[in-house]
Amino acid sequence: MREVDATIARRLDSGVPLVGEVARYIISAGGKRLRPVLLLLVCGALGCRSEQRFNLAAVVEFIHTATLLHDDVVDESTLRRGRSTANEVFGNPASVLVGDFLYSRAFQMMVDAGSMRVMQILADATNIISEGEVLQLMNMHDAALDEDGYLRVIRSKTAKLFEASARLGALLAGADPKVEAACAEYGQSLGTAFQVIDDVLDYDGDAEVMGKNLGDDLREGKATLPLILAMRLGSEEQARLVRQAIETGSTEDLPAIAEIVRQTGALERTRAAAADQAQRAIDAARMLPSNEYTDSLLELASQLLLRRS
Repeated sequence: MREVDATIARRLDSGVPLVGEVARYIISAGGKRLRPVLLLLVCGALGCRSEQRFNLAAVVEFIHTATLLHDDVVDESTLRRGRSTANEVFGNPASVLVGDFLYSRAFQMMVDAGSMRVMQILADATNIISEGEVLQLMNMHDAALDEDGYLRVIRSKTAKLFEASARLGALLAGADPKVEAACAEYGQSLGTAFQVIDDVLDYDGDAEVMGKNLGDDLREGKATLPLILAMRLGSEEQARLVRQAIETGSTEDLPAIAEIVRQTGALERTRAAAADQAQRAIDAARMLPSNEYTDSLLELASQLLLRRS
């Protein structure tokens, strides 16, 4: 990861000072760096020591950071990772345009790998992520969204880059198609579980620990899995209150809605759904060679369910 961070710092250089300032602001906020970590762990598990693993790990982090910049503008977010969002500090135009810079810089770096397959995987992933963003926008304030529709969004918007990161590790290692498919399955399942748990924490988390405002999903009118299940499992009155909050984007009844999510068992069911996805990731990782890197992939999937931030 030190090599990846050095690559990120080097490739953030731009002749336009504001570009580097905004990009460094959001990247220096920290974050889990899960996507580059995933790529490096898969490379390690499969015995790959190519220098390109650092370049592509930085690429997936740039793509992820670009989506965060655009997300925060669309969602009108003010807090991320415990501090003001880039759009709050620098304004919406700078955030959108620097997000575009990070996308284009990522595509410049992809060329360095000299592989059409690498470019295809990352181009497809970026396109699907964008489609997921638009799908989510279309679903805003739609209380009729079902579980399948919810999963379609998060598998496009969040899990796809996890999948691409793991697949790239396998590709760099020259893995056979069966192993590559197992790595992709691991990434998609891990990314899905990650987002499902994130949606749980919006109603069962600590704002200080998470570094973001609780209830943001509700304010944005997102029908996440805890709310979808609460409407299905709750009484008519409970379902009406949740439906109204999604449709209006009001957080006025957030404490009551959080209590409904708990009382109906929606939180437990949502956590169970995340556990199912984590188990799928574990099963996929067990197809890789047995070594310390694979052990870390297994631990990552099992520990994901315990995350509080």
